[in-house]
Amino acid sequence: MQNLNLFDIPAKIQELRDKINYHNYLYYVKDTPEILDTEYDRLLNELKELEKAYPQLITSDSPTQRVGAVISEKFEQIKHKFRLYSLDNANSDEELTDWHERIKKYFSEEEKIEFVCELKIDGLAIALTYENGLFTKGATRGDGLVGEDITRNLRTVKSIPLKLFSPDDKLPELVDARGEVFMPKSSFEKLNEKRRELGEAEFANPRNAGSGSVRQLDPKVTSDRDLDIFVYGGVILGLEGELPETHWKTLEIFKKMGFKVNPTSKLCKNIGEAFEFCKYWDEKRFDLEYATDGVVIKVNDLAKQQELGYTARSPRWAIAYKFPPEEAPTVLEDIEISVGRTGAITPVAILEPVKLAGTTVSRASLHNADEIERLGLRIGDKVIVKKAAEIIPKVIGVDLSARKGDSEPFKFPKRCPICATPLARKENEVIYYCPNIMGCAAQLRGRLEHWVSREAMDIDGVGGSLVNQLIEKNLVKDPSDLYILTVQDMLSLERMAEKSASNAINSIQISKTRPLGRFINALGIRYVGKETAEILARNFHSIDNIKSATVEELAGIEGIGEKIAQSIKIYFEDPDNLDMIEKLKKAGVKTEESKEEIQKERPLAGKTFVLTGTLSTFDRNEAGDIIKELGGKVSGSVSSKTDFVVVGESPGSKYNKAVSLGVKILNEKEFLEIIIPLQKSFR
Repeated sequence: MQNLNLFDIPAKIQELRDKINYHNYLYYVKDTPEILDTEYDRLLNELKELEKAYPQLITSDSPTQRVGAVISEKFEQIKHKFRLYSLDNANSDEELTDWHERIKKYFSEEEKIEFVCELKIDGLAIALTYENGLFTKGATRGDGLVGEDITRNLRTVKSIPLKLFSPDDKLPELVDARGEVFMPKSSFEKLNEKRRELGEAEFANPRNAGSGSVRQLDPKVTSDRDLDIFVYGGVILGLEGELPETHWKTLEIFKKMGFKVNPTSKLCKNIGEAFEFCKYWDEKRFDLEYATDGVVIKVNDLAKQQELGYTARSPRWAIAYKFPPEEAPTVLEDIEISVGRTGAITPVAILEPVKLAGTTVSRASLHNADEIERLGLRIGDKVIVKKAAEIIPKVIGVDLSARKGDSEPFKFPKRCPICATPLARKENEVIYYCPNIMGCAAQLRGRLEHWVSREAMDIDGVGGSLVNQLIEKNLVKDPSDLYILTVQDMLSLERMAEKSASNAINSIQISKTRPLGRFINALGIRYVGKETAEILARNFHSIDNIKSATVEELAGIEGIGEKIAQSIKIYFEDPDNLDMIEKLKKAGVKTEESKEEIQKERPLAGKTFVLTGTLSTFDRNEAGDIIKELGGKVSGSVSSKTDFVVVGESPGSKYNKAVSLGVKILNEKEFLEIIIPLQKSFR
């Protein structure tokens, strides 16, 4: 911390807050960062040090106050300053036309009716109150008149400004902003992956995950959930100058004040353009990073909105056009029971292929034995399949009228389908497990496939089929055995040419130098995924340090907690695991990393990528992970600050926007030519 005169401290603190709030706005709202993460961290740490030294100067709008320390016992009720109305739905083109005919009566024949079309976000409606530019209250919609006070939780959402912007520091006396908090699809998938690792029930869709995250009594839980928001309107009082006359201009003012407004929103000159907007996004919505189930269409003229007024529950001047439901009937051909690397038993529905949400679905999650029993599933049933927020195929019901008379209820196995060991069910968990950790071939296969995967040791050329052969020939009993394989061992496998054998052995040897975080993740410690592994690497710097740490020391690390700490301790108390780690050390696998190595500059630092379309080499999540590993940022939208747009097959609107903005476009081949050499040199 620099030496400052006592009288300069308040000004310095305010300067740091303003800078950090500005860069938060650029990063989380505009998606156009101007500084590297390291510089942002330096500013935030400097502010934390000053506030620690002068706690009397801490204010509610400080960026350091985004995560509260106190856990609530319950949410207080809060009366909305202005009522939040529901929307009437239009479930067909005819119903949308009828709505248009009704509102036309309030306009003369000469008047043109403009509309604003906004995607209807499948999230949680909230109200944000700002007094003289400062965020003071945040509440759920509730019944429209009274909601729950979730202010402390909403402070953790980075795209919600704690202080509004104004070029001349003249801010409205009161802003009551309305928005929708949501969880991006990629965040939803990561959250469910983490919950699977923890043996916890998965969220059904991003809406449930987002809503549940906002309504946590502990704000730190909300903070960890990676939420976002779009603001779609509200009330502004005490604004100097002329008040906006249209909803579109209101959105422009909200954007200038620092709110995140959905960039897909469009001002339509007539109802025909509104129809076109609905049809376009009905097809293109699957390319978005968030879930949407329709389009909200609003009369643009605010005076006409007042004239049209409200019914008992909804405004007459707006309507929600709902996209057709993404559900389809198909036949349940079988229920497959899979055994994961942790021994978790997972049932999967094998379906007669059906088109759903833009893709062909032939498999769907059944989650666990309780779900099968709840649905009463039988092989041969006609079932209803839905894509939960266009992501995960899920069986949601059975057409009992089509059930065959000779069908029988599905009996969940009592023994492991691979090694015949009796299954066990841990207390307070819904998942069955195979307890035969070392002797179950499926678990060994899962551990090895995880070890060689991109997120772990990233061993190119050693995939599932090769792993199966290595197990069948008894060449590998745990990951350490990979490092003593020879080219001759590889040549003993089916359809293995000498060049492929040499490449596989070279890839295995190269993986010895992977970063410590990848090695920890590769071990497959229960509840320890990629992010937790990185936390352990940053804090302990070696496997030996982690092994010798107490449960209390582990649990004291932010992001670990008691449950994960206990699991880590149990892992390192197992003699088989310790024996494997010693063999890995003897083979030359890197098990420690200096602080300097962990913090070294990454080759894509400061570069922002957008991915669109279907990639053939790997999916977009995998491509995004590689970019992030190399220090880059992956964004869900294209702007003038985007460095590269990577385009696969059937790209969406992001491609067109990249062309219009002159952003550099890479096809998959060009993308690979950039990242493969960087991966090799970085690792």
